[in-house]
Amino acid sequence: MQVLIIWSSMLCCLVRFVQCQQVFENDYNGYINSSQLEDPAVLNQFTEIVYSRLSGMTSDLIHSEIAKQATFCVTDPQDDWNRSFNFSGNLDFLSRCILTTKGDLPQRLCTAADLGFYFTNFIARANTPTTFLKPNRNCNVSSWVSGCEPGWACSAGLTQPLDYKESREIPVRTSDCRPCCEGFFCPQGLTCMIPCPLGSYCPLAMFNGSTGLCDPYMYQLPPGKPNHTCGGANLWADVSRGGSMFCSAGSYCPTNTEEVPCSSGHYCRMGSESQTGCLWLTPCGPNSTKQDITKYGLMLIIGVSVLLFIFYNCYGQVITISQRRYARSREVAVKSVKESAQAQARWLAARDAIKKRAIELQSQVSRTFSGRIATIPIEMRRAATPGGKKVEAGNPPIEEMEEHMESFEGVDPETGEKDKKKKVKVKHIRTDTQIFKYAYLQLEKEKAQQQQNLDLMPTNIPTAMNNEIRKRPTIDISFRDLTVTLKQVKKHLLRSVTGEIRPSRITALMGPSGAGKTTLLSALAGKTVGCSITGLVLINGKVESIRSYKKIVGFVPQDDVVHGNLTVEENIWFSANCRLSADLPKVEKVLVVERVIESLGLQPVRNSLVGTVEKRGISGGQRKRVNVGLELVMEPSLLFLDEPTSGLDSSSSQLLLRALRREALEGVNICMVVHQPSYSLFRMFDDLILLAKGGLTAYHGPVMEVEDYFAQLGIIVPERINPPDYFIDVLEGMAKPSTSSCVTYEELPLRWKLHKGYPVPPDMQNDISVQIIRDDHENYAGSNAEQVSFCGEYWQNLKYKLEARFEGILNNFLKSKDLSGRRTPSILLQYTHFLGRMAKQRLREARIQAIDFLILLLAGACLGLIAKASDQSFNAPGYTYTVIATSLLCKIAALRTFALDKLQYRRERASGISSLAHFIAKDTIDHFNTLIKPLVYLSMFYTFSNPRSTFFDNYIVLLCLVYCVTGIAYVLAIFLEPGPSQLCSVLLPVVLTLLSTQPKTSKLMKILTEICYPNWALEAFIVSNAKRYYGVWLIQRCGALLRTGYNLHYWKLCISLLIGAGAACRALAFFGFEHREYIESDIFVFFIDLQRILTTSAAGAHLDILFSSNLALCAYT
Repeated sequence: MQVLIIWSSMLCCLVRFVQCQQVFENDYNGYINSSQLEDPAVLNQFTEIVYSRLSGMTSDLIHSEIAKQATFCVTDPQDDWNRSFNFSGNLDFLSRCILTTKGDLPQRLCTAADLGFYFTNFIARANTPTTFLKPNRNCNVSSWVSGCEPGWACSAGLTQPLDYKESREIPVRTSDCRPCCEGFFCPQGLTCMIPCPLGSYCPLAMFNGSTGLCDPYMYQLPPGKPNHTCGGANLWADVSRGGSMFCSAGSYCPTNTEEVPCSSGHYCRMGSESQTGCLWLTPCGPNSTKQDITKYGLMLIIGVSVLLFIFYNCYGQVITISQRRYARSREVAVKSVKESAQAQARWLAARDAIKKRAIELQSQVSRTFSGRIATIPIEMRRAATPGGKKVEAGNPPIEEMEEHMESFEGVDPETGEKDKKKKVKVKHIRTDTQIFKYAYLQLEKEKAQQQQNLDLMPTNIPTAMNNEIRKRPTIDISFRDLTVTLKQVKKHLLRSVTGEIRPSRITALMGPSGAGKTTLLSALAGKTVGCSITGLVLINGKVESIRSYKKIVGFVPQDDVVHGNLTVEENIWFSANCRLSADLPKVEKVLVVERVIESLGLQPVRNSLVGTVEKRGISGGQRKRVNVGLELVMEPSLLFLDEPTSGLDSSSSQLLLRALRREALEGVNICMVVHQPSYSLFRMFDDLILLAKGGLTAYHGPVMEVEDYFAQLGIIVPERINPPDYFIDVLEGMAKPSTSSCVTYEELPLRWKLHKGYPVPPDMQNDISVQIIRDDHENYAGSNAEQVSFCGEYWQNLKYKLEARFEGILNNFLKSKDLSGRRTPSILLQYTHFLGRMAKQRLREARIQAIDFLILLLAGACLGLIAKASDQSFNAPGYTYTVIATSLLCKIAALRTFALDKLQYRRERASGISSLAHFIAKDTIDHFNTLIKPLVYLSMFYTFSNPRSTFFDNYIVLLCLVYCVTGIAYVLAIFLEPGPSQLCSVLLPVVLTLLSTQPKTSKLMKILTEICYPNWALEAFIVSNAKRYYGVWLIQRCGALLRTGYNLHYWKLCISLLIGAGAACRALAFFGFEHREYIESDIFVFFIDLQRILTTSAAGAHLDILFSSNLALCAYT
């Protein structure tokens, strides 16, 4: 019996399988009885077969020629198909439609030709609000069946075979017209059905009597057809035209025929297939359309603020503690050295007292017993005589100090006993205290040496010389017939100057205003650009470039070019770290730095900020001494100073001269320009170069002989008159020599040449008095007697300026042979020093940084509230505002990186410090802002606008945008002055962004748009957001990208372009950074020429224009 039952079941299954197989073999060409569909197994099998055909049709649509034209909006065809037409999870809508059409569904589905016709017309009408298609064979003027109306479809009949994949023509489909099934849409003008994509809701329409429309699709019933009813969905398009088919916000649609309200704790955006759980701390009620992540934005900004606060404070505390420990070590060392020196002085005083007492006792004994004066050793008599050398507590004799230096390194100042364990050898010095102790012991030794020299100087005892081998190479500079002339206009700034500046001597360069003092100093230092130099300049008796010795040549500019936001010690230490020999141990560096600080009297202010114009720091005199100390600390062999005593009082000037005198004793060749020195200061110089007007030499020789020389000419300094002031007044023509002198001030340069036997130029031989007093314009205009047209003069001037700029750039590229013998730190080591310096500077600008972050925070909050995320535009307006705001704010902030320290850079670069290390270090420090500012902005903008793209995608794009605009800001800051650079920083983001958002109607506009960085940023933003729209949003995505011209595949390209543009701008900025002074001077002179040419019409004035501009260029350089 059981066997019979099993065989009966198997027979039934076989019958059902044969029936289903027969249906499959019919391939929809035969008649399917509706009674067969009542069997669930047959219905399910038939539904699977229809779905396979439907899947093949939609899959072929994704891979068809139409899809190939839409590759800009489809990244992964298979993934987009799965998200749009993968109904395998629930086929109930197909089964219901099969039952509704009584198995006629395959004859009502659109073929490849129908779909191509629909989507081709849709793309062609993407910018128009029309919802109907062009006429076709089924729907035209002569034939318009009910299936042509929106929401209706017809059957192709059972006798007509259909090719769903390869068909090229629309089949005839005009029979059995009826409403479109739910889950499908039937476009107006097309008589077939297309499945609604996932994320849509396509129920049957209901007639609204009050409006006369079919809700929810809002189409009208055809007039004159009373039996025509509302059908199904009629259009799949973008939100503006087919929004009624989208699953409504606050609900989700698991199938295209079912809409479920979003439950509590979840949110559902428009077109959602499923509900999304809300994050923690973001309460979502029923039917929520989006989650409120404002709290996370506040948490993010609080977290970033706390981290920044901790970082700035911790870093500041670390620096402060390090400085305190460093200062404490120095104070301990100073105290120890002073106590040791006092103990040594007490020991020497006790020894001398014992010697004196012994002499007295010996004298008494001799007088008592022999009545004769015992013979006393010479050294004991000297110690006992009242006029002998006194022992000062702070400065014992140098011989005694050298003899007992090592023995007193471990002396206990209280007991006077020596602790052998405390003795430390120099090569084993490691701690800061030991380093400072060694340095201050050496300083005390040097002080004792100086005091002994002063004590022995009044007597005729030879000065004790330092027997230590000098480590500095000597540089001797001699010049013959040195003439400096402005090119083209032939204006002489110096004429036939002959002389020499020697090592171990201080040469003062004096003269009236306009005599060429700074020009001579610049010519000898190799800093004159834009002028022709003739004559001979010898370095150590050889014809060599002074640039070959730039590592051991110091130049102190007239202005106090120091970093105001660094302390005195930090300024000096940076110069020492980057310019001293890389082989010099730290102990010796500390000694050099401490010697400079001590000799310049900067100990009381060593930890004080130098200060700026806005923020008060040290005094002007102390700032001037810091300016000199930056060059002294690098231990130069040749030192030029341009008016170092200007603005200093007499005591500060003498303190500075004493420090320079000590350098001269070490073999340094010092040449300095001075104005109106006091007589005591004047006597501290070794040599004097006195220039007359026109750049001629009036005297060059020892300071001690200048009065005798002028006295021979009958020029005697009156009583109570400072000699250097009187000589300058004579050269200026303001003071007339005595009546007994037959020499005029115009003849003094000629008298000097005749006195020294130098050759006299022919023009000076002809008529010296007329030649000297001739006006400047006659001096250079005589050679150009012929009148030249204005255009010719302007062309010559332009040619001259190009030559001057080329000469400057060439000097930068052509590296001279290094003859200094000093190996300075490598670029990598200098880079670390720059990083440390700039980190301190930025730390002290924390308030400015906080203001920048606060402005970005407010901008993000305001723009996030104003520009809510729009599904229709993929939040394009909000991203447009973002590009403008972040570009503008970040550019203006980045201008400060290179706009505030141009003078400091020029000085450091001229001294041989690496420009590359400087530039990269500044850019590295700015990367901190590049990383933080996108976080600060997005913490408000992203949380308030809440786009579909992820926070990480937005951060990456904004990070690259900030990197790009920072590079552009570098270029603006380096090539332009502060005013124009700020104006460009405001205008560029606005203009370029508006240009990027314009329709690409012409080829020119397309090219202009594609080279704008806002276009790359906008495309990356919108593409990252558009990728999150799929399913029912597919046409919306393609339509929006089609209108804007963006491409989903170009996200990485846009990111690469932003990074590449930022890197290219940095390379251009570094080129301008390297040649900044020549570019700026060229722009400076151009505007001077332009302004004066526009306001001058006389041809004779044009020459004055050219002369003044070229003089400005030479002086500026």
